Amino acid sequence: MKAIVYTRYGSPEVILIKELEQPVPRDNEVLIKVHEALVTPSDMAMRTGSPFLVRFFSGLLRPRSSPGTDFAGEVVAVGKDVKRFRNGDRVFGAVGSGAHADYLCVPEDGVLTTIPETMTYRETAGACDAAMTALSFLRDHARIRKGQAVLINGASGSVGTFAVQLARYYGAEVTGVCSGANAEMVKSLGAGKVIDYTREDFNRTGQTYDIIFDAVGKSTFGRCKGALRPGGIYLTTVPSLNIMLQMARTALSGDKKAVFAATGLNQTREKLDFIKALMETGELKSVIDRCYPLEQMAEAHRYVETGRKKGNVVVLVGDEDRRYQAIGAGAAQAA
Repeated sequence: MKAIVYTRYGSPEVILIKELEQPVPRDNEVLIKVHEALVTPSDMAMRTGSPFLVRFFSGLLRPRSSPGTDFAGEVVAVGKDVKRFRNGDRVFGAVGSGAHADYLCVPEDGVLTTIPETMTYRETAGACDAAMTALSFLRDHARIRKGQAVLINGASGSVGTFAVQLARYYGAEVTGVCSGANAEMVKSLGAGKVIDYTREDFNRTGQTYDIIFDAVGKSTFGRCKGALRPGGIYLTTVPSLNIMLQMARTALSGDKKAVFAATGLNQTREKLDFIKALMETGELKSVIDRCYPLEQMAEAHRYVETGRKKGNVVVLVGDEDRRYQAIGAGAAQAA
């Protein structure tokens, strides 16, 4: 099977496509033929080893794991102890690594669920880690409540688009921060107000918020503290020494809190099923920007690294005919 691998940290040029042996499912695993997967900022971090803190998870000197976390595909084999899935089931989910490959083995009790008949591989692949990340930060860490004022920085990105929708679902007053070009899209997802970061600094508008969720790690607690209401919380998806120190300090004193959480280590099937239920009722939807075939993974990385993507970038895996038929639609969407 074809699979993407990194053997060293670096630019997109370190990305390799290798022929590997197809995995065989253990007794408690299912073998999935991957059809679509995502290219995310996490893949950038794992490829570059930056920020340095990620190397404690990915490998200090060189990458230890294969890239790819979010996927959608079809079950093609099951271990003898598997009860929840059977051959032919369409499924989607998230794994720690290895989703950028033709085939993937996932434990039956892993972060994996079936795809509703009304939904596609593409929209479900786009709703895995990013949606669960937004849910973990807003629901589990910030304890979001109806009527709160919530600001989402990076509202047009993969995590940000889901954060806007989830904040709206929980009854918050949502302000999104993005470029002016993406303002209408962010409003359509549920933001009552949008701030164009190229024209205005949200920290200097005079507005205050109960929750500031920095979904792209472009700000700091120190800069945002003045825009937080008493008892407010600042959330960031990007680890740094500064945020770790701020977390320790605000845990001991002050009523405004700084929070970083490695949510990728705490994804659960409960969260995935919750996201799926909201998608079935139309409360959540995936935003798909561009699609690339597996062979153009380096180009996909370069595009994600620009920081200009809207929602998600999909990589098309599986049969070559299917990949190149689908890339036409993806390229047209991106144009």
